[in-house]
Amino acid sequence: MRTVIRDGHIVNEGRVFEGDIVIEDGSIVSVSKTSDRRRTGDLPPDSHQPETVVDARGCYVLPGVIDSHVHFREPGLTDKADIRSESHAAAAGGVTSYFDMPNCVPTTTTPEALDDKFRRAARSSLVNYSFFYGATNDNADTFARLDATRIPGIKLFMGSSTGNMLVDREQALDGIFRTCKLPLMAHCEDTAVINRNMAEAKSAWGDDPPVGLHAMIRSEEACLASTRKAVALAKKYGTRLHVAHLSTAEELELFEPLSGNRRPRITAEACVGHLLFTQLDHDRLGARIKVNPAIKSPVDQYMLRQALTDGRIATVATDHAPHLLSQKAGGCCRAASGMPMLQFSLVAMLQLVDEGVLPIARVAELMCHNPARLFGVQQRGFLRPGYRADIVVVRPESPWTVTPDILLSKCGWSPLEGHTFRWRVERTLCNGHTVYADGAVHADSTGEAIVFRHDD
Repeated sequence: MRTVIRDGHIVNEGRVFEGDIVIEDGSIVSVSKTSDRRRTGDLPPDSHQPETVVDARGCYVLPGVIDSHVHFREPGLTDKADIRSESHAAAAGGVTSYFDMPNCVPTTTTPEALDDKFRRAARSSLVNYSFFYGATNDNADTFARLDATRIPGIKLFMGSSTGNMLVDREQALDGIFRTCKLPLMAHCEDTAVINRNMAEAKSAWGDDPPVGLHAMIRSEEACLASTRKAVALAKKYGTRLHVAHLSTAEELELFEPLSGNRRPRITAEACVGHLLFTQLDHDRLGARIKVNPAIKSPVDQYMLRQALTDGRIATVATDHAPHLLSQKAGGCCRAASGMPMLQFSLVAMLQLVDEGVLPIARVAELMCHNPARLFGVQQRGFLRPGYRADIVVVRPESPWTVTPDILLSKCGWSPLEGHTFRWRVERTLCNGHTVYADGAVHADSTGEAIVFRHDD
């Protein structure tokens, strides 16, 4: 089937122009300006295949989002989420590729566990997929056995989080940074600082301190100390380091601006939740926005937003981490950390475009181009001839409100319920197949395993 996306505002590689995209056999055949077609006339297709025309007038057309940080909970935690449900939410949000994290049950810390996740995704993922391999205190010797063309890299928890994968032995950390030849994504929080802060909070507030204290317990100091250590180790060994979910203004000073196709060895990610909310929002949303690292002050949020355009933030992801709403009850100790954001990440970033935080071309850089560049994703992340047709069509000035009936994540809730967005995902194509259109998921295809090339 030949598909033509016609007369949309194409957002790609720093440019926005009115144009057409032609797709055949799951790949992009051409990207051209509408003015060129109008000048030469509407020529018949040079193909005998049936043709479907997508009228994108008034819409913006971007590469499908690559979310490099999600927790789909499969296997072992599928009461909260699974690959099928969350990949449907991804399609509805314009996300066509994802990298899933290893802190499931069992953890993805052996080659056998990694193979099992690929088999599961091949059966049930509506969009494209890959999986981080998890580092532990004693598995660095297995890294060399991994097929580097299948995975984005190694995930390292340098602070306590969900899944009991904390790597806290100095010798183990040294060995991981020294031997890791793949990109290393690190969760950076200093556990000793967190434990000290928690003890003080419990002394004053009891066994389950109020969730409003979460940013005090998982503090700026905890984040900065751990991120400094990770950056120092990466510089010492030349490790390709990507620090996940920066949450403080101070951490930003550790990173150089990313510009153009230059790929520095040490980069940083921001997550949508830290860009949308501040710790003051715990007053109205409680533990629904409790995440690790904690959402912090309005000043931190402002500086993170500034870093979206000055290059110090290289990628924007979600850290999509569903829990049942019953598991979010309680305070700093009892309430689970994590929230579902995947279905609304792109429209949330487009909201920041309307607010003047960043231009729409920069959204494509942060959510599509840079994840592809930094992790070596092959044939995805750009609107280029020969690339797979992972595409999202979004319409501005089309208000709608997040209500429970539209939520596709298995956990069944969102911190954004009641929020009105002005941008709407009209259509998502994955490998040329429409997987979401007109408010409904089209589940008659499956995604593909992502292929990587990791250059030194």
